[in-house]
Amino acid sequence: MKIDMKKGNLERFVTPAAAVFLFEGEEPAGSAALLDRASGGLVTELLKAGDFKARLHATALLYTGKALPARRLILVGLGKRKEVTLDRIRGAFAAAAREARRLDAKDLAASTDIGLPEEKPERIVAAAVEGVLLGLYRYLPYKTVDREEFRDLQSFTIMEADGARGKAIRKAAAEAEAVSRAVCFTRDLVSAPGNEMTPDRMAKEAKKMAAGRKLAVKVFGEPDLRKLGMNALLGVARGSNEPPRLIAVEYRGGKRGAAPVVLVGKGITFDSGGISLKPAENMGEMKEDMAGGAAVLGVLQAVADIALPLNVVGLVPAVENLPDGKAYKPGDVLTTFSGQTVEIMSTDAEGRLILADALSYARKRYRPAALIDMATLTGACVVALGDLGTGLFGKDADLNARIRAAAAETGELVWEMPLWEEYVELIKSDVADWKNTGGRSGGAITAALFLKQFAGEGPWAHLDIAGASWLKKDRPWTPKGASGIGVRLLVEVLKRWSAPA
Repeated sequence: MKIDMKKGNLERFVTPAAAVFLFEGEEPAGSAALLDRASGGLVTELLKAGDFKARLHATALLYTGKALPARRLILVGLGKRKEVTLDRIRGAFAAAAREARRLDAKDLAASTDIGLPEEKPERIVAAAVEGVLLGLYRYLPYKTVDREEFRDLQSFTIMEADGARGKAIRKAAAEAEAVSRAVCFTRDLVSAPGNEMTPDRMAKEAKKMAAGRKLAVKVFGEPDLRKLGMNALLGVARGSNEPPRLIAVEYRGGKRGAAPVVLVGKGITFDSGGISLKPAENMGEMKEDMAGGAAVLGVLQAVADIALPLNVVGLVPAVENLPDGKAYKPGDVLTTFSGQTVEIMSTDAEGRLILADALSYARKRYRPAALIDMATLTGACVVALGDLGTGLFGKDADLNARIRAAAAETGELVWEMPLWEEYVELIKSDVADWKNTGGRSGGAITAALFLKQFAGEGPWAHLDIAGASWLKKDRPWTPKGASGIGVRLLVEVLKRWSAPA
């Protein structure tokens, strides 16, 4: 879909559908008031009749006849003015776009003036672009029956009456489009079935994404991993016929020699639990156990597209975790890249093992300014924060504050969790340095503490996205399924990192 910017007034623009945003209990404001006036009061008439209450994300449809150049007005509720947020604005634009698609309109037009003068137009236009692109997302590669029923909106036109703000608004729209397309790329990777999205396929998708961008990709195969001594990663991979990969994506947009920010994403392309087999119910969803790795690839795509003046590296250890006669098993001891040893208590606590090798490698190879990992790591985090929350763990106050600030800006729900050192005792082993699980109690904390032993000295943060990576029902601008969580969050962290002090 094409995103277009035009100078002018929405009430004078020829389009099959124009979005009109209204606040609950209020008269039309901003561009809605201009459209209402130009149409002879069509919107006011509907409101006075009580046929539309402008409740949050509710929609109504008006045909304008010859009153306006726009054939249809899609009315969308913003709810109560005092409760409006950028996230609700995203949802409102998503609702308008979905209604336009349902009507088989080829274009949707909207104004940056939604009657909210206290908010910067640049932030509104970014929310608008995100809402439209992310709200319209569908995963369709395997749909073959009645394919013609899946209509598509071809363009979204943003109208801005004040030409003086055009440059800033265009920049905001372009960045939002780049980040949104990176989220959709991430969703595509996570949505792909496990028989297709193998570790090798994930590496190929990384190379395909990097082609034509200022990105360098190196893929480590099994012989490379053996030379490096990544025995934890290799141990997890032993039960699968699909060879493991370590995917390294480098972006050099900052000063030559400046320490990069390194992102590490868990890439378990399918997780059966291994010998510690998971229940059959919903096991098919375990194709999404590579959502952290997919998000890291999405972040690198966005960073390259918006040309951040910063050095960034993404590392994705990618393996399958399956049971087999060669599979690793409870009681085994693995020697990690760092030289530390781990006793296997459960083969279903595999994500932290591949991350342990990748984190140690990242610290030694890149000496990063900051190290952030993202993983669908623990069910315990889902119990603590539910299906929408991301757990943040880390001891560096500045890095944690950067991530919290980015979460507030993007609307991604992030909550800082404790890293109590007293719980380290729970992951100490009698026969090795560490156990790969500390039991059910405090499971998200002990998993993070395990990673901490391999992250080395320097700023490090861990993001547990186990709940938020796969939605069980539709959200205002995120359809059920792969959410692409973490991409917008980490891009915002990096934007703030690269901004002048």
